[in-house]
Amino acid sequence: MIEMADRSNTDLEKGSPFRDTNSDFEAATIVPESERSTTSGRDAPNADIKKDQIDEQDDQRDPNVVDWDGPNDPENPQNWPMSKRWGNVAVLSILTIITPLGSSMFAPGIPKIMLEFGSRSTTDATFLVSIYILGFAFGPLFVAPMSEIYGRSPLYNAGNLLFLIFTICTALSNSIGMMMGFRFLMGLAGSVPITIGSGSIADMMPVELRGRAMAAWALGPLLGPCIGPVAGGFLIRAEGWRWVYWLIAIVTGIITISTFFTLKESYAPVLLERRAARLRKETGNKELRSKFADVSVTPTEKFKIAIIRPMKLLFTVPIVTAMSFYVAVVYGILYLLFTTFSLVFPTNYGFDEVESGLVFIPSAIGMMIGIVLFGAMSDKMITARKEAGLEIKPEMRLNPMFTIPAGVTIPVGLFIYGWTIYNGVHWIVPMIAIVIFGFGLMGVMMCIQNYLLDVYPTQAASVTAAMAVLRSLAGALLPLGAIDMYNALGLGWGNSLLGFISLGLVPIPLLFFWFGERLRGAKSAN
Repeated sequence: MIEMADRSNTDLEKGSPFRDTNSDFEAATIVPESERSTTSGRDAPNADIKKDQIDEQDDQRDPNVVDWDGPNDPENPQNWPMSKRWGNVAVLSILTIITPLGSSMFAPGIPKIMLEFGSRSTTDATFLVSIYILGFAFGPLFVAPMSEIYGRSPLYNAGNLLFLIFTICTALSNSIGMMMGFRFLMGLAGSVPITIGSGSIADMMPVELRGRAMAAWALGPLLGPCIGPVAGGFLIRAEGWRWVYWLIAIVTGIITISTFFTLKESYAPVLLERRAARLRKETGNKELRSKFADVSVTPTEKFKIAIIRPMKLLFTVPIVTAMSFYVAVVYGILYLLFTTFSLVFPTNYGFDEVESGLVFIPSAIGMMIGIVLFGAMSDKMITARKEAGLEIKPEMRLNPMFTIPAGVTIPVGLFIYGWTIYNGVHWIVPMIAIVIFGFGLMGVMMCIQNYLLDVYPTQAASVTAAMAVLRSLAGALLPLGAIDMYNALGLGWGNSLLGFISLGLVPIPLLFFWFGERLRGAKSAN
């Protein structure tokens, strides 16, 4: 086991052939070495580059190695028509909206649910929402490695089917415990598109288009919990909370069927292995193998190495650790607000279920503004440098022009939100504060996600899984102390505390903007 762990650690550090068999980006495209040094952010030592070149030459001399038919092979996802690539991104975006809907769409009906099941515990009321996010935390630990072995498409289809089953079971719940259990399983199955969506995008999209594609994909995990309670409020008042889950089940059923036919496999190692299997059958040559096949490693060993990779990235790579921590804190604050909207606004402004659901609209508006602005500006900057023939570095995603305004608006929104409610100011003002908070949150998320994807394109799914684990744990656990915090500090100082914490995290992207390249170079040299 120690030998396996050491080998996995080496794979994260070096550009070894063993690691490339599980890669997410380089395995999906044939990239010149000159481009790799400027777009992948791996800064490999010269010895490793020469070794890769020798390995590629050996593969080219071996007639039994199956590769793409040149750099313009139409089956290579990087060469798919733009309509096909953006079509896949559109399907992924729909999936990442549907599964997060289940996290908070029923939130306006929590008081009725607690009354129906005879519970008065504020912890139970909060945990009903956050346990779903706990499923998002544990799901990626299994989804990411499985996608690197079996491909993306089977995981999407299996996840959709399981999500449908668990949603139906939640609708039929007859106790708090049963509802919590199936909501956890819903989150577990619903984590699939959130975990490997970035890997699918890295499979298909070049670096200059990745920001826009990531923006479309990132809408779901953030906008789903915002728009869900709006529809949920009306539906709960008209038909009851169970119909929230019946509606999600109906929509999921439609999406499950359509995704089976429309979402194409994009993971290059799987595609080349299928091509090799087809050629072995057609030619009878049993020696044919994929370029990325590693006959020295069994599938079980591959899975063991892949399953520990997200945790290794999270706990041993400072860039991933620090960035994931920043995202986890702001994401946890977001869910803390979500879980308390249904209590804060009815208590302070007399809102009913429908009006409490409408409180989520300002956060959606802020996130939409942030995602359009930061996604477009980031890609525009990268494209301009590429056209000018300038070097493209991952740290450009953390430009202070983006990260400082985004980071500062988060605490500003929290300060305004808390003190205006505390002083009984008209409800429109705290809602404007939520818009400001959502704008900043989306800016931070976009910058960090794009940066990590550019720094570690060969481990896109694993990096996303590492970030999702910490982010989802914060989203599930931080809200549990929300009521006690507000009772002890009040809405003014309680939200100010959250604001000061988020303000203290603003320098993190700036540190990596200045020193990230040096840190990556030192990591590669070691």
